[in-house]
Amino acid sequence: MPYKDILVHLDDTPRSSVRMDIAVRLAAASGAHLTGVHAINLPAASMFYGYSMTVASPGPEDLIETLRVEALERVAPIEAAFRERARQEGLDGEWRVVEGDPGTMIALHARYADLAILGQPNRHEKQSDGSDHIPVSVLMSSGRPALVIPYAGKFDTISQHILVAWNASREAARAVNDAMPLLQTAQKVTVLSINPEPGIDGHGDVPSADISLHLARHGVKTEAAHTVARDIPDGEALLSYASDIGADLIVAGAYGHSRMRELAFGGVTRTLLNEMTVPVLFSH
Repeated sequence: MPYKDILVHLDDTPRSSVRMDIAVRLAAASGAHLTGVHAINLPAASMFYGYSMTVASPGPEDLIETLRVEALERVAPIEAAFRERARQEGLDGEWRVVEGDPGTMIALHARYADLAILGQPNRHEKQSDGSDHIPVSVLMSSGRPALVIPYAGKFDTISQHILVAWNASREAARAVNDAMPLLQTAQKVTVLSINPEPGIDGHGDVPSADISLHLARHGVKTEAAHTVARDIPDGEALLSYASDIGADLIVAGAYGHSRMRELAFGGVTRTLLNEMTVPVLFSH
């Protein structure tokens, strides 16, 4: 079943237009309803209490309203561009502006979509409004898959050659299921196991064979592969393999270990979020 409800986070950064282009292409291909959402993170009025103000000074509520008006003025061109693209493509589109912590609000709205399209945080340009945390918040609290688009690069195609990162985990199984609409329309799908482990809790006697058979029953033609990369982290091995085969999308489970463990010691999810070179569809 194709995606029928797609949400894309749009903001005033240069990469927003790239996300919108990908979202429009996916929505047009599947006849999906497309929702564009922008989050405004306004300070609480209580933050202004205690500051010295004259009688003529605006009160905290007035200051908040001024900030709201300014934010809406900045977002107006984004809304106009979104509506125009939806009109050009004949899409069923909807625009939303929400107020609050961006990660929390986007995760909330993502719960009512089949797929959320988000931007990779640029660790070289920290955002003061909290938008850096949107992908993690959506993954951890929305219950929906997130397609994260790198902050650099051009992506003329997406999901023509998909690389599935398979480690026989719950998260990987969820990712395969959530990505099924893209897998079924891909020209090529490669299922990769990195440093596979034998046994019932591992990858089986033939790594990736069982999940490839499952995908075949859904009409997905796959190529099962495995690689041994003991000298580099699994995340780096995955990105290297994606580059070698020319994959234009990676499908991966997110946070197989606890998020705190990954933050402290690293992990595949953290590596992909920090260093991705192609879009990644994550599920948790």
